[in-house]
Amino acid sequence: MIRKGKTTARRVARAHVLLQATAEATDTEIAATLHLGIASVHWIRQRFVDEGLLAALSERPRMGSPPVLTGKQAAFLVALACSTPPAGRHRWTLKLLADRFVELRQIDMISPDTVGRVLKKTISNRGNVRNGAFPV
Repeated sequence: MIRKGKTTARRVARAHVLLQATAEATDTEIAATLHLGIASVHWIRQRFVDEGLLAALSERPRMGSPPVLTGKQAAFLVALACSTPPAGRHRWTLKLLADRFVELRQIDMISPDTVGRVLKKTISNRGNVRNGAFPV
C-alpha cells in the first residue's frame, strides 16, 4: 500500500506509523519523523491494538448534520424556482422562494441561504431571467 497503488495520504501516514511502531520507535520519534502530532500517533497505535489493522488504517465516519431537504423537497424547490414569479415581480429572489416554500407547507422553516445552496447544486442558472432565482 505504501509503495504502489492509489490510496489517501492519511491512510499512507497511518501505515507508516504502524510500520515504525513495529520497529519499536516511540510515539515521540514517530511523530517527529512523520510530522504528525503525538496524540495522532498514540490513537493510531491504540486503535490498531483495540480494533485491528483495517480499523487503524481507515477513518471512522464523521458526524454531520442531516440534509435539510429530502430529494423530493429539493426537486419541488427547483421546480418552484423555474416557475413564473409572483405577480408584481420580475424574477424570484432567494427570500421569496424561501417564504413561498414555507407557505406551501413543504417545510417548517428554511433560510434563503439554504435555498441558494440547494439551487446551486442543480444545473439551474439562478441569474437567468427565465428559469432561476435572483440572489437579491
